[in-house]
Amino acid sequence: MTARQPADTILLIEDTPSLQMIYKAALTRAGYEVECCGTAAEGMAAFRLLNSAIVLLDLMLPDRTGLEVMEDILRDAPQTCVIVITANGSINKAVEMMRAGAHEFLVKPFDDQRLIAAIENARKALRHRPAAAPREDEAAEPAILPPFIGHSKAMLDVYGKIRSVARSMATVFITGESGTGKELCAEAVHQTSARAGGPFVALNCGAIPVDLLESEVFGHLRGSFTGAINDKIGAAAAADGGTLFLDEICEMDLNLQTKLLRFLQTSTITPVGATKPRKVNVRIICATNRNPLEEVRRGNFREDLYYRLHVVPIHLPPLRDREDDVNEIADKLIVQMAREEGHDFSGLSPRVRELFRTLPWPGNVRQLINVLRNVVVLNEGPLVTVDMLPSDLLGDRAPAPAQPEVTPGLTLQSLAGRTLAQIERIVIEDALARHGDSVPKAARELDVSASTIYRKREAWDKAQSRK
Repeated sequence: MTARQPADTILLIEDTPSLQMIYKAALTRAGYEVECCGTAAEGMAAFRLLNSAIVLLDLMLPDRTGLEVMEDILRDAPQTCVIVITANGSINKAVEMMRAGAHEFLVKPFDDQRLIAAIENARKALRHRPAAAPREDEAAEPAILPPFIGHSKAMLDVYGKIRSVARSMATVFITGESGTGKELCAEAVHQTSARAGGPFVALNCGAIPVDLLESEVFGHLRGSFTGAINDKIGAAAAADGGTLFLDEICEMDLNLQTKLLRFLQTSTITPVGATKPRKVNVRIICATNRNPLEEVRRGNFREDLYYRLHVVPIHLPPLRDREDDVNEIADKLIVQMAREEGHDFSGLSPRVRELFRTLPWPGNVRQLINVLRNVVVLNEGPLVTVDMLPSDLLGDRAPAPAQPEVTPGLTLQSLAGRTLAQIERIVIEDALARHGDSVPKAARELDVSASTIYRKREAWDKAQSRK
C-alpha cells in the first residue's frame, strides 16, 4: 500500500472474509476505493498509513475490541468518522461507542443502500466539520450555547454534550421536566451540526391523535383513508437533509413504534396508502418528560426502540438546580418583554433575586416566563419588586418585611445631612420612578393617599417656578 491523502480510501476493518467481500463490492460499485483488514493490528497499521477519514469498524475483532481500536483512531485523528458495524445482540455496545465518539452504527444485516447512506452521511459531515482547533484555542469557545441562557455548571455540562454530539449522526435522547427547554436543546444540536443548513422539523407526539400520528410522521396518499383528500408529506420527508425532532416520544403508539424502528434501521419511509418505500436522509432527536426506561419496564415503550434511540442521552436540569441561572434568564427576559409592552423595566430588586433563587419552579423556565410576562403587563417598572409578583407564585412564602425594600439608588447614607422635607421628596420621587410615574402605585407602596402625592408635586412645581 502507498500513502494517500485523507478521505481518499475507506478503511474497512472486518474479520469475516465473506462480509469483507460483500461490503467492499457494494462500496466499489458506488465508486469508492476500499482497503480491507481482518484484525485490529492490521487495521491500525493501515489507518496510520492511509490516514483514512472514514473507517468502517466491526465491533468484535479477534485481537481487540472495536471500542479500543476506535479510541486509538480518534486519539490519532479526532476528526475521523468511525462507522461501527454490530450484530443485533450487541446494540448496547454500539451505543457505548457512539457515546465515545463514533459517527454512526449499522446493525447486521443491512442492505447496500443503508451502507452507502452511512458513507454519504459521513462524507457530508466531513465537508461541514471544522478543522481541529489547537488545544490552547479550545478555551476561547464561548461557554454559553445560544439560544440558552445561564452559566451554571449543570448547563455548561449540557452545552459540552451538545457540541460533542453535534459532530456525529448519533441519535440524541433528551429528557427533563416540562418547561426545561427540550426543543431548544434539539434546535441547538441541529444548528451546531453539519445539518444546520437543512430543515428542522418538530413534531409533538402527545399533541396528535393516535389515528393521525402515522400520517403526520410518514405522510399519506390521497384516498388512503377517510378525509385524505390530498397527498400529504409527513414530518420525516419534510426533514429530509435535516433533523426530525420527536417530542414526547413516549406517547407514541406501540404499533407506530415498530414502524419508527424500521425507519431508523432502513432510512426509508412508506406513506400511508403507498406501496413503495422512499429513502430519506434524516437525523432523529427525541425527547420526553418521563423516565423512558421505566416506560420500557411498563410495556409502554419498545425496548429495541429505546436502545436504538437512547444513544446519546442529554438530561436538562430543572430550573431550581441551576444556581443563579434563574436570575440571569429573568434579567434578559424582563428587558425584552418590557420593550415589547412599551414599559420601562431594567431588572429585579435584590429581594426578588433572593426569592427567585429559593423558589421550587415546578414549571421551570416556562413558568418563569409566564410570571415575568404577568409582571410586565400589569406594572410599569423600573424594578421587579415582590409586591408585583403573582400571589399564587409565593403561596405560603409571601414575605412580611419589617421595613420597606430599598432600591440600589436610595440608601441611608445618601439621605444623611438632608432635611426631613428633602428626604420626603427623595423617597416619593424614588417610588414614582420605580413605578413608572404611577401616582396610585407609589401611594400604595408609601401607604399614603394619592392626593397627598399630587399636592406635594404641585407644591414642588410652584416652588421651582418661583426660583
